[in-house]
Amino acid sequence: MTKASRLALAILLCLPGASWAAEGRLSVELNKFEEMESGDCRAFFLFRNDTETSFDGFEMSLAILDGAGVIDRLLSIDAAPLPVARTTLKLFEIPDTACGDISEILLHDLPSCKPQNAEEMDCFPILDLGSKTSAALVK
Repeated sequence: MTKASRLALAILLCLPGASWAAEGRLSVELNKFEEMESGDCRAFFLFRNDTETSFDGFEMSLAILDGAGVIDRLLSIDAAPLPVARTTLKLFEIPDTACGDISEILLHDLPSCKPQNAEEMDCFPILDLGSKTSAALVK
């Protein structure tokens, strides 16, 4: 993006009724599970921010499905901040759940997706999900 086009975009965003949209993709990968001594499951997520902005807010609400495909629990995770052009590793514990008992993780809501210096936005259109574990990560 040239200086002139960035300036034009900045001016447009200052106009009443203007909205902000990210260019590029934001990828979330469920990379690995790890059984903990407590019996809980630790999930390793990789966030690849290939957009042109950093995110000050990025919260995901997840439904954890058991081996029968039944929702076992809801889990909210906060992955912010997500710097621009970076891959970020975040670890989250899924309490009272063995990793082998998880068949799928459903991203059912994004309570917060806030680009730096901008208003909250709908990130679903720029989101790519994937999993390298036995459990699928879907929206």
